[in-house]
Amino acid sequence: MRTVLVTGPGGAGRTTVAAATALATARSGGRTLLLSADPLDTLLGTPPGPGPADPAWIRDGLWAARVDSGDHFRTELLALQERVTPALDLLGARPLREEELTELPGSGQFALLHALRRAAEGDWDVLVVDLPPPREALATLALPEQLRRYLRRLLPRERQAARALRPMMAQLAGVPMPAQWLYDMAAHRDAELAAVQSVIEDRGTTLRLVAEPGPAGEEALRLARAGAALYGLAVDPLVPNRLLPQDSADPWLATLAAQQRKSLDAWRGTGTHPADALRPVTHLGRDPHGPDDLALLDTAAGGLAVDPDGPAGTGPREEPGRVEDRLAEDGLLVWCLPLPGVAKSELTLVRRDDELVLTVGPFRRIVPLPSVLRRCTVAGAALTDGLLRVRFTPDPALWPRSN
Repeated sequence: MRTVLVTGPGGAGRTTVAAATALATARSGGRTLLLSADPLDTLLGTPPGPGPADPAWIRDGLWAARVDSGDHFRTELLALQERVTPALDLLGARPLREEELTELPGSGQFALLHALRRAAEGDWDVLVVDLPPPREALATLALPEQLRRYLRRLLPRERQAARALRPMMAQLAGVPMPAQWLYDMAAHRDAELAAVQSVIEDRGTTLRLVAEPGPAGEEALRLARAGAALYGLAVDPLVPNRLLPQDSADPWLATLAAQQRKSLDAWRGTGTHPADALRPVTHLGRDPHGPDDLALLDTAAGGLAVDPDGPAGTGPREEPGRVEDRLAEDGLLVWCLPLPGVAKSELTLVRRDDELVLTVGPFRRIVPLPSVLRRCTVAGAALTDGLLRVRFTPDPALWPRSN
């Protein structure tokens, strides 16, 4: 299955492009599901289904479902409350009722990940997901890996005592041992997070960036590409949206069109967005209404459809951890990570025990070092031509010695 995650700066038309991508893919023969937390009634002409388990059929092999963060929050909180009811009863707490629950900030991220996991379990050729703006979208996609790390640190499985030994362990330690249900719940959550993480990291999953050409979108795109590289996400061809006609006789429109053309030329000239990796979408002169308008956007773009069997992304996905062996040359091992468009001033790198803590602007990732590098010391780092190279020297105290 191919999964296309669509994001872009606020107001760039990412939801419209996501819908047009899904419809074009369905019309080309791929059984397609569109997921979005935004209203889709106007774009699709039909209300979406209440969730990925019950999507609404639109037309031409296209189904659509809504990500309902409020419903997901209430369901999860009530399930947790039921789980800890004995403890709440001991405290004399009054249980919360569904009608009094109001979702909290951040619940939308978990609802989106839950919907992504459920949708991936379906029989789809292509899954198109309408994400929030890039900064929030990338933070959401990074959550499964981060939360699984927290669970391993706070509730390590190997430290849980057998049920028969728990009273004795509590007496010896002088403090109550964590209840078994806590470990069971952590294991359950870890399995759920692992499932959605596997979807995000799958070779068939790509990020499709949408932006309206102009100065406002350039910085957002640069950071989005840097964040995608940091988290190991492959990137689809860029979609410049709402392009104005270049031959307008109106001076005002002609000026705006010239500004857009300048931005497109700059994107092509940087090498980050090569000419064949652009899928421009022409402005219809109105807000799109219904599938027929979405089909016009696909025609104007020269093809937004996703090939379920085609290559995923504009280049090979490179995960953090590729190591160059240069021991024979200068006694170094080099750890490499592509970071296109990142400036040295916004990059920080810290080694913490057997991990590297990488920060790029607003994004952070903690990467476990390969076993061979855990027995080395950091000798230096350099960011050149969009590639971060961290140099390691074998630690004589830990490295095997030859006789």
